[in-house]
Parts: sequence; structure tokens; C-alpha cells
Amino acid sequence: MKRIRWAILTASLVACGTATSNREPARTSNAIQNTILSAGDVFEVRVFGEKELSGTYRIAADGSISFPLLGRVVVSEKTPPEVGDLLSVLLKRYIREPNVSIFVQTYNSKKIFVFGHVQKPGTFVYEDMMTIVQAITLAGGFDALANQDDVVVTRVIEGQEQRINLDVKAMGEGRVSNFRLEPGDIVFVRESLF
Repeated sequence: MKRIRWAILTASLVACGTATSNREPARTSNAIQNTILSAGDVFEVRVFGEKELSGTYRIAADGSISFPLLGRVVVSEKTPPEVGDLLSVLLKRYIREPNVSIFVQTYNSKKIFVFGHVQKPGTFVYEDMMTIVQAITLAGGFDALANQDDVVVTRVIEGQEQRINLDVKAMGEGRVSNFRLEPGDIVFVRESLF
């Protein structure tokens, strides 16, 4: 039942999110469901019908969280559904058929990189459902020499680097759909030739 609900939630989030450019390569997996959690990441746990067990948790440096009734539970190097399954199994000692949902708030351990012709190039914390327009905004926006209609995203897919050329100016103007980033993406804003 938990896996069915997680699949429905994931499908809903993807359906509600903005569509990606047709130049985006096919993803090998759902970024939300398959992103591994690590130290520093923040997520919400909801245990149906158990408000005192629901709450927000930050993964400690040792990869664990301190959970009511259970004490220290190691959750790093697991996906959100795996963490939900682990907590459900552990809570069965105390609750009959616990129903646990995990909602990631911030991937502090996951980064995206924005370079080139932006105001403040640098490394930024990846946020769930983050788009390229958000990333460039975090980097202070384009500088005067930026080629806004030829931005390159470098992404590793199945161990291979792939480059995706995007027209971010058209996205900002609403003429094409925004592009969703994944942890580890490198955004490079080229210089305009004009």
C-alpha cells in the first residue's frame, strides 16, 4: 500500500511540474524517488494517525536521525521510499500497520553548479523540483554579456556526460517549458557573440 501511494504521489508531482524541453535526454529514473539521501538533507516524516511521530528531520553527520520511540536510525545512502519502508518496519514494534510517508524538503548534500556569464557564479544547494530559471536566479541572474538563448546543462546519465542546450530566455518569457535540474547538474551560460 505504501509503495502504491508513493508511486501515486510521485506521478502527481511529475504531472503537476513543468514539462521539460524536448531536447532533454530521457531520464533513466525518477529523480525524486531515486535520489539518495545524505548528511545535511532535510525531510518530513508523516506517520498517518500519529502526530507525535510526524516531524521534520535533518540527517546528522553520521547519517542518522533521532526518531521518537526508535532512537538513532541510520537513513543516509537510502532513497526516500527506502527510508519510509525502514521506519515502517521499525515502528511495527509499537504501531499496528504504520503508514509512513517521506517528503524531502532540502537536499543540502546535493549541489548544482552555475558558471559562465551570471552575476554570482557558484555552487548552490539543490532543491526538489528545481528548474534552470531558479538556478540562474540564485546565481544573481545573467550578466551583460550572457547568451540567454544558448545555455548548456551538463548531466551524467548512466555514467556518460551529456550536454543539453537550452533557450533560457524563451523559458523566462514563457514561450517554452522550464527545464528541471537534477543534483550534480552543471549550468554554463555562454558569452553572447553579438
